[in-house]
Amino acid sequence: MDEVRVFPIIITKNKDSSEYPYFVEIPDIDGMTEGKSIADAMKMAEDYIGTFSLENKLPDSNTKLPRVEEGAVVTLVSVNVSEYKRKNDNRVVKKTISIPNYLNELGKENRINFSEVMTAALKKKLSV
Repeated sequence: MDEVRVFPIIITKNKDSSEYPYFVEIPDIDGMTEGKSIADAMKMAEDYIGTFSLENKLPDSNTKLPRVEEGAVVTLVSVNVSEYKRKNDNRVVKKTISIPNYLNELGKENRINFSEVMTAALKKKLSV
C-alpha cells in the first residue's frame, strides 16, 4: 500500500514578483517554494514535499490548518510519497540482460557503455 502524506501549506501573494507571485510556506517541514498561480504553487509544494522525502524522514501527516494573516490562502496538499520515490529515485540498479553475442563483441570492440545505451533506449521507449 502506498504511503500518502497530507500537509498544510500557506500561500501568500508577493506583489513584488511578476514571474512567481505566489509564495508558499510548508510549516511542518520548514519548507518554502513559489508558484506562478495558486494551482502551480500547490504543485510546487507537492514537489517540494516529495523531494524532501527522498532524503529526509517526513513528519506524520497533519491536517490542522494554521492561523494566518488576512489575504493568505491555507490549504492541504497530499503527496503519494511512494509514487514520488518510484518516479524520482535515481539510484542505479543492476540488471541482467541478454543480447546476441555478435552485438556484445561489437560493443566491446567499440568501447560501448552498455548501461548508458540501455538507459538511453529505455528513456526513449518510455518517453522520459
